[in-house]
Amino acid sequence: MRDQDVKRAVLIASILGSGIVFLDQTIVNVALPAIRSSLHGSLADQQWVVEAYLLTLAALLLLGGSLGDVLGRTRVFTAGLIGFGACSLACALAPSPAFLIVARALQGVAGALLVPSTLALIVDHFEPDERGAAIGTWTAWTGVATVIGPVGGGVLVQAASWRWIFLINVLPVAVTVALLRRLPPDHRQAGGIDWVGGLLCVLGLGGLVFGLIEQARYGFGDLRVLVPLIGGLALLGGFLAWEQRVPEPMMPLHLFAVRNFTVGNLTTLSVYGGLAVATFFLVVFIQQVGGYTPLAAGLSFLPITLMMFALSRRFGALASRFGPRPFMSVGPVLAGAGLLLFARAGAKPSYPGVILPGVLVFGLGLAATVAPLTATVLGSVPARHSGLASGTNNAMARIAGLLAIAAVGAAVSAGFASRLQRDLAHTSFSHGVVHAASRRPLVTNGPPAMHHALLDASIHAFRLGMVIAAALAALGGLIAAVGIESTGNPRRRGSLPAP
Repeated sequence: MRDQDVKRAVLIASILGSGIVFLDQTIVNVALPAIRSSLHGSLADQQWVVEAYLLTLAALLLLGGSLGDVLGRTRVFTAGLIGFGACSLACALAPSPAFLIVARALQGVAGALLVPSTLALIVDHFEPDERGAAIGTWTAWTGVATVIGPVGGGVLVQAASWRWIFLINVLPVAVTVALLRRLPPDHRQAGGIDWVGGLLCVLGLGGLVFGLIEQARYGFGDLRVLVPLIGGLALLGGFLAWEQRVPEPMMPLHLFAVRNFTVGNLTTLSVYGGLAVATFFLVVFIQQVGGYTPLAAGLSFLPITLMMFALSRRFGALASRFGPRPFMSVGPVLAGAGLLLFARAGAKPSYPGVILPGVLVFGLGLAATVAPLTATVLGSVPARHSGLASGTNNAMARIAGLLAIAAVGAAVSAGFASRLQRDLAHTSFSHGVVHAASRRPLVTNGPPAMHHALLDASIHAFRLGMVIAAALAALGGLIAAVGIESTGNPRRRGSLPAP
């Protein structure tokens, strides 16, 4: 192949490969009510369908990058694609919630193998003066894949079945594998793989998420919740200790000695946590309580897609000119204000009057934040470490969604149960009936005499979730305002502290 043909194949394969991974992070949200109904699941099952995928994806992203360096990026990319396609088929054929959750976890493992290799291949095949444009193209299209997921999911769920949101992955997987077969042989690097770090990270995050999700069923005092929570925290502490002493760590902690890198990743944790909570609970609420169809729920996010595509590049250019701090400070606060507008939603939320204003304000804040944030994190370290910086920041964004959905889900479940029990305290319903109903948050189908109470509790719980999501987003702006160095990235041409 000619050099330009190779570059074109690398860019298309990288966009398609990473695009399906990011698409599957959001496309499933709009299908959750249909999955719950079809497989007779619960809110906890809905959370696990999202969380199992995020858990393995977030925890193994950096390990996947190490495997690509050592075994060859094209080889690991191809293996991840084939695994992702196979797991997508398993998800589509799932006969039960448990089967689907396991398949989603394995799908996340495959995604963690392929995503790091996409940017690495671009760096390998594009000259330094071409990389900025190539990475910008990759960022734009993968960003669109992320936010367009609810729209595509709504179309597929309403026109066919929720199973098609997974079956649709087979075609881009096959095309991407065919493109990779045309590339030159792999370049490999000498080095080791931090298997222990990967295991500690997966088990630590898994224990924490399991405890937060299952507390709605058992309560915080139950050993089935306490043991995973305490064990998860201990394992995450062990992970940090291990990363400090291992010669080739999965997450190079010395990068966090750079101020803008640390502040940028803390901002990422906060802002992306709010984003994940909003997209998860809003899509569930407007379908299960508000009566929106899957297609209408998906289309409700379309303005965000259009605003991100139209404005991200412009805000990135403005941040380069005026510095990132104003945009990283104001953008998240504006996004938080948009999330607060969602908290006005009642039983039948009007799209033009309630949902659209929140979507527009939130989308504008997000567009103002993402490009300056990404550029700040990548620009805060020397160019030779930009791959590590990108992988770390990507992992932080996934971990943010993982922990935020679990933690806010616990608050939403508790708020729903408390409000329902209060509303039904002086009725003829037995304690057992009330207790059983309180374990099914954001569901209003029950005994007719209980409908009003279920509706009131669902609205209360949803509003609580949106207020927390808004606070998370705004906190990211506060962190950036206080912490980001307004002079830019002073270490960009310098050296990092020694590991």
